Amino acid sequence: MDGTQDPGFCPSHEQATDNIPPLRPATAPPISAPEHPLVTWYEVIIVGCVVLLADLSLFRGHGYAGCGLFFLLTPVLLIAGTRPMRHSASMRITGVMLVRLAAKLFWCGSVLLVSLGFALTVAIAMSAHDYPPFVLELIVYASQSIQAGYLGLVQYWRSAPRLSPHLPQGGWLNIVFPTATVFVFGCIFILANPDLATAFGEGVDWFVNNLRGWLFDRLPTPLEVVFWGVVAWITIGLLRPVIQVPDDGAESGPELGKSRTEPAPLYLPFRNTLVMVIGLFAVYLIFEFATLWFREFPQGFYYSGYAHEGAAWLTAALALATIILSLVFRGSVLRDPRLHRLRNLAWVWSLENFLLAVAVYHRLFIYVGFNGMTRMRIVGLFGITAVLIGFIVVLIKIARNRTFVWLIRRQLWTLSLVIYVFALTPLDTIVVSCNVRRILAGDLAPSVQCSVHPISSEGVVLLLPLMQCSDGVIREGVAAMLAAREQSAEARATVQQSEGWTSYQIADAWALGALRSNQRAWASYREAAKRDAALERFHEYVFRWY
Repeated sequence: MDGTQDPGFCPSHEQATDNIPPLRPATAPPISAPEHPLVTWYEVIIVGCVVLLADLSLFRGHGYAGCGLFFLLTPVLLIAGTRPMRHSASMRITGVMLVRLAAKLFWCGSVLLVSLGFALTVAIAMSAHDYPPFVLELIVYASQSIQAGYLGLVQYWRSAPRLSPHLPQGGWLNIVFPTATVFVFGCIFILANPDLATAFGEGVDWFVNNLRGWLFDRLPTPLEVVFWGVVAWITIGLLRPVIQVPDDGAESGPELGKSRTEPAPLYLPFRNTLVMVIGLFAVYLIFEFATLWFREFPQGFYYSGYAHEGAAWLTAALALATIILSLVFRGSVLRDPRLHRLRNLAWVWSLENFLLAVAVYHRLFIYVGFNGMTRMRIVGLFGITAVLIGFIVVLIKIARNRTFVWLIRRQLWTLSLVIYVFALTPLDTIVVSCNVRRILAGDLAPSVQCSVHPISSEGVVLLLPLMQCSDGVIREGVAAMLAAREQSAEARATVQQSEGWTSYQIADAWALGALRSNQRAWASYREAAKRDAALERFHEYVFRWY
């Protein structure tokens, strides 16, 4: 053998694979949490400011004004701590909504407003990180702050040595040793002079006693310390989230009908369903308009059944229609070549649904016309409006071939926005002003709503024109009611003064001022027995319109 390799020689498997790197199983790239910058003193100060603000306005607060201040300043601190690259449209819109909500909290707050304030604060934190504040994602973002807060606290702890002030080697001795030496010699010199020691002792005693009293008055309770920890934990979690940006691609997937067309298995059942409900709605709408429109209602007409309960059932029918359309136009139906026929049926049914919504509004206003406006009737108007807007969102989905994820996100936005607007609506201002105008015009039926329903500070002042009512029982009953409200407003003002600025409400102060300036009109009802008798006559008199 001359050592040359035969051209036909075939190397063994072991030789052939000597220089081939070993195969490794293919793996998907790991999903990593968002990277955060190193902990800085700037971020620590932001967290401390949020904790301090929460302590002063929430923990030590007694009312809605403190919550309003918290919702005004906390988003500013969160944005400052996040330092976003840009201010998105969602951040600006959410900020305006939160400012408006805080203003209502200073005017006349409610628990619903406080709940919405916390939700909007989380939404701003999301927007600062460029996360779309969808409702379900907002809930996830808020819940992840528990885990994110823990990881952030761990990072804070690990960053403590880096953030601690560093003195040069042995530099601490340059400060501590001279200070300790001067202190020791100073004590010796004082003790060497009895008069100086006595004077110094009295001064130290006074300082220690006053300092102890000041500290004991302001010493945080264990519960307050826990509150500080919870606020810091959640704040760090909002500043350093561990979730990924929601996948907006879920709103524009293959469900958009861009893939190949194919017959949908449920096309015929859906088509037949739409044809049948179109016929049913047509018959019912004819009946609705024939029986409840353009007619005088007889004595004893069942207003509650038709205009209250009936409106609720028709609203449920409209909501069910929304759900059905949402379920029909999705999945394989969007790839069916006969989709345009199904859409034409949907447009016809949609027109009928809009007529049904008009019928619901009509029924509600029948009830308002019977005996006046109430808070619950405004709730009913908001409810049918929410359902109607949700139905329009479904039509947009059908027209633009949007996905079911897109629909759910927009429907939750719709519901949240309606609740937000409802929370900001001055309900009693609308209710009382509407009823008072009708009473003064000679329609006495709405006076029952002034009797059986509570009225907040923003509405009680609007009862003053009824002091000129032509009906004596109503006039005297309202006078007795305002006399009682003046006394309760005075008591409430005393409590608010003792509680501090956090419980201040502009509506309460405004109402008290108006009642004080008109107190002569009901001076004769300051006596409790006379006032109670007038109120009892008033309640019995107006109950006929209940």
